Amino acid sequence: MTDNNTTFARPDGRAIDQLREIRFETAIAPHALGSVLVSFGDTRVICAASIDERVPGWMRAQKVEGGWMTAEYSMLPYSTLDRKQRDISRGKADGRTIEIQRLIGRSLRAVFDLKKLTGKTLWIDCDVLQADGGTRTASITGAYVAAQIAIQKLLAEKKLTENPFTDSVAAVSTGVYLGVPVLDLNYPEDKAATVDANLVMTGSGKYVEVQSSGEEATFSREEMDALLDLGAKGIAELNALQIAAIAEALLQ
Repeated sequence: MTDNNTTFARPDGRAIDQLREIRFETAIAPHALGSVLVSFGDTRVICAASIDERVPGWMRAQKVEGGWMTAEYSMLPYSTLDRKQRDISRGKADGRTIEIQRLIGRSLRAVFDLKKLTGKTLWIDCDVLQADGGTRTASITGAYVAAQIAIQKLLAEKKLTENPFTDSVAAVSTGVYLGVPVLDLNYPEDKAATVDANLVMTGSGKYVEVQSSGEEATFSREEMDALLDLGAKGIAELNALQIAAIAEALLQ
């Protein structure tokens, strides 16, 4: 922990339990069924949902009922301080990209009844425009908004009879920075954190995934509990913002 004589301060002056400014700009991609530009401070991600009127080949071959949902994630070359090479130019996605897009897919499928999406695949594309920490958590949070908008449109068009979503889902980062547990780390905090955690939770307060690790350090049960409490507070706030963004988008 910090020394008692030292005044703790975050780089951007936020309180330890304060999210960055969160913004949702919907209908950002006109050709997608649902889309949003989600901003966690200076981290900005476009999330778009599209429907394919067929299921993957493995589902057809195995005669699996229902539909499918999957995600793709990428960081645009200019999203970071140093240009990031496109995956296509390397011939394959890097391990981090594969890990994150699988996490996005798992997170949404955790609150989605695939049997109610018969014969369809819901694609979620998350493209990072600007990275300042927390791109995976912003992607999950925005992906739910884009997907829910898409589903609501399908319901309105009578292409679905029931909403496959059983709950909402959002994600946020927490970590130990200068000895203090904090919420929603930006890049300078993430780079210097001794403990890094990403939490994915439902709107009803259940955990989907908890990713936590010490960065060449250990952490106590007390610190872990503090990170979970911060994450739950942040996700409750994100959920309220998601609901408002979806409602506003459907009025447009």
